[in-house]
Amino acid sequence: MTDLPEPPSRQQRQQQTRAALIEAAREVFAELGYHAANLERIARQAGFSKGAVYSNFSGKAALFLAVMDANLETVWSQPTGSADTPRPDTSSADVFETADEAELDQVIRGFALATLEFIAVAARDEELSAELQQRMQDVVDQYTQVAHDSQIVDDELTPQQLGTLLTALDQGSGLLVLGGTDLVDDDLLGVGMQRLLATKSTTDEAGPVKTAQHADQPAEAGADRTTNSHIQDRLLRALGNPTVQD
Repeated sequence: MTDLPEPPSRQQRQQQTRAALIEAAREVFAELGYHAANLERIARQAGFSKGAVYSNFSGKAALFLAVMDANLETVWSQPTGSADTPRPDTSSADVFETADEAELDQVIRGFALATLEFIAVAARDEELSAELQQRMQDVVDQYTQVAHDSQIVDDELTPQQLGTLLTALDQGSGLLVLGGTDLVDDDLLGVGMQRLLATKSTTDEAGPVKTAQHADQPAEAGADRTTNSHIQDRLLRALGNPTVQD
């Protein structure tokens, strides 16, 4: 007789419920926005009662932060050593699971718009503002690591400062796209980031010596990206930057 599998433990069931609620919340927030989304709709879409939400989260703001955390956790867990994987492999985690790329892009854009609503709410709430700042600092830290790993040679900007600028370029470009401008696309954003990561030249008696890509050498749009560039792609997608396209 084949042994039956052990039933999931209480903790495992709670983790499964939490994951289902987060996935449903991502879709509802993307569809309706932060303000219009309600916990009853999210619970129903996940297949639970509203009480299940309050058993796992203190409220809508906490659930929204949990979606952000799930997005970023997917990013941080991805390996960065292969240039053949410019996008996160989400087959083992249901984050960003969707039927096709068009639907995925719609979810990304919708969640980005919901995030703008949430930022406005958090700005008026000291506790939520601190929570949001912590997550944005995590993103800055990741970009700082990108700058550090790129072996930046710059006597003016530290990797921390470069990480902050990369984050600002990332979030600012996303805001422009959400506002309806078509001036920023993935190629232009990539060029801007590559310019920030380009090392400055050092000078000796014989003149300037290029230590890597020179700061005044424009990067070609659509050129092959480095391994660190893939981290940038993942961060942009996790935070819902609509400039990122496949």
